[in-house]
Amino acid sequence: MNKLTEAEKELMEILWDKEKAFMKDIIEAFPEPKPATTTIATLLKRMQNKNLIDYKTFGNSREYFPLVEKGNYFANEMQGMIGKFFNNSVTQFASFFTANSKLSEKELIEIKKIIEAEIQKKKD
Repeated sequence: MNKLTEAEKELMEILWDKEKAFMKDIIEAFPEPKPATTTIATLLKRMQNKNLIDYKTFGNSREYFPLVEKGNYFANEMQGMIGKFFNNSVTQFASFFTANSKLSEKELIEIKKIIEAEIQKKKD
């Protein structure tokens, strides 16, 4: 899966949120100072070339929509990060994450519950 640049990620977040949008909707969704229309058009073209988005034409307007689900994109990104920084070891990642993220006791208990629920699913 193609990786998004920061600017593309910001635009993709808008499309994931809206599910489909015309250029004016996309520009409206950006915070101030809003990027130039030409900048957004360039980003949309690059993202289309990466097969991350597509569009339908309505007269002279294009309605853009994502081809990749947000969850799938970030799961792929996470796998890449675990592979790159933790030798494909989810255990190493979990150890690093819990030791270095300054989690509260309450947050650790919540994570433990999530893990225990997943273990139970595997047993069933």
